[in-house]
Amino acid sequence: MKLTVCNEIYENWKLADVFRSAKSIGYEAVEISPFTIADHARDISKAQRDKIKRDAERTGIEIAGLHWLFIKPEGLHLTSPNAALRDTTREYLKDLIHLCADIGGSMMVIGSPKQRNIIEGVTFEQGFEWAAAAFKECAELAGEKDVMLCFEPLNSRITNFIRNPDEALTLIEAVDHPNFQMILDVYSSSVESLDIPAELRKHRNAIRHVHTNDDNGYVPGSGGADYVAIFEALKEIGYERYLSVEVFNFEPDPETIARQSITFLRSLMDS
Repeated sequence: MKLTVCNEIYENWKLADVFRSAKSIGYEAVEISPFTIADHARDISKAQRDKIKRDAERTGIEIAGLHWLFIKPEGLHLTSPNAALRDTTREYLKDLIHLCADIGGSMMVIGSPKQRNIIEGVTFEQGFEWAAAAFKECAELAGEKDVMLCFEPLNSRITNFIRNPDEALTLIEAVDHPNFQMILDVYSSSVESLDIPAELRKHRNAIRHVHTNDDNGYVPGSGGADYVAIFEALKEIGYERYLSVEVFNFEPDPETIARQSITFLRSLMDS
């Protein structure tokens, strides 16, 4: 397992400084929110992309990939009844796949709850069909670029579309492409009262990424999530991919969050 930290906790830091901080604390990779670089992926020039990749390589840290994909530009929506808007959103996901590959990333988390919600006037079946068609097309490009698309089940407080791994698996089966799989998020799984170790075991063949946090949305180990059992399951299924720290409270500061998280996770990895 490789420990990763999400860059948005480092508010207003330059990426090169994030890489150095994460490396010094002991992380093996950084997961990047593209909106922290620019409002649109196309605004990130080739020179900027090359520099991001070069800065990471010089620091000796991996770029895990991208998450929070549809925060910017504003107005994107995967399941909108507006076909032109759906097309724009699909094409933007392709832009992000190119960005991810260009900076050396290998995975992308498809979360963005508001931008996938089924809105009034659209049935779940319609939204599902539109999303599956978009992801099928994007997965082809992801396969060419060696990028794994990981759909994220998110809790019912923030989305009405795909809220648990069973639902995510139906989408994965509909897309039917090896580069479209799923991520498990400890916080959202806790909000949905899921048995996380059981979900890891059940969906071991589809889980390609894990977001570590706690049932309070803060650093792993700060709440009630049973991390001992979670790590037992991770080890049992032979999970060797990224464990990424993603929290929603950035207090007191990024380096404290990063240190507390890695100390806790390392203690379980080494036990």
